[in-house]
Amino acid sequence: MAEITTKMVKALREATGAGILDSKKALIQAEGDFDRAVAILREKGLAAAAKKADREANEGLIGVYIHPGSRVAALVEVNCETDFVARTEQFQQLARDLAMQVVASRPRWVRREEVPEEEIERERQIYRAQLANEGKPEHIWDRIIQGKLEKWFQEVCLLEQPFIKDPDLSVKDLLVQNVASLGENIQVRRFCRLEVGGV
Repeated sequence: MAEITTKMVKALREATGAGILDSKKALIQAEGDFDRAVAILREKGLAAAAKKADREANEGLIGVYIHPGSRVAALVEVNCETDFVARTEQFQQLARDLAMQVVASRPRWVRREEVPEEEIERERQIYRAQLANEGKPEHIWDRIIQGKLEKWFQEVCLLEQPFIKDPDLSVKDLLVQNVASLGENIQVRRFCRLEVGGV
């Protein structure tokens, strides 16, 4: 097994945001394999995030982003469990990044559970009409429509959008990473996007 050096632990910490001890344990478990250690920490982070998801998150702050030129801006309420975490630089950066996401990607809802059923049905009708016009056989419509709906949710729901700073990561995954490294439940409560001349 490769020797676990301080340099390796530091590199893993920087890549994942995990603590020193967790990083060292993951490297030992992965027998010095960096990628495996990252995967181990991710799995632990997901498990830890799932455990924290039911805890009350009544503290937090409003993330603000005003695009250069001051013609478009966003406010996002991001909640955590304690005022201590809300004041950390990491949490404040997360809130600002989420406001920037709202400006850039124009979501309409925070999560898919908030999308009104009539909106989903309207999308289904549009897709049905498209498939009929394209002459696709009806027995495959449901599968195609479901795929199109999934893609639509990724466009209109903030948590499902690809994160603008790292498109391989969804906004939901970004939250999970921050839950794992900050050790508290984090929720996006609501947002508001303002644009000069917009509706």
